[in-house]
Amino acid sequence: MAKAASRGDVIRRLRRLGFAEPFPGGKHEFMTRASLKVFIPNPHDSDLSGGLVSSFLKQAGVTEEEWEKTG
Repeated sequence: MAKAASRGDVIRRLRRLGFAEPFPGGKHEFMTRASLKVFIPNPHDSDLSGGLVSSFLKQAGVTEEEWEKTG
């Protein structure tokens, strides 16, 4: 399972993996890479849990190894 991370850290790392800026969506912003769209949680005061980060990685088609290399 991935480690907990701040929303800003998740966005920075997804950018490094080729995802475009967060775009406004309905209830949540999203980031894109080719035809893939990954929804980003709204800002929170605390870090996103490791489980939530892992679910983003699964949506994004990113392995935890790739994720760790962006840190």
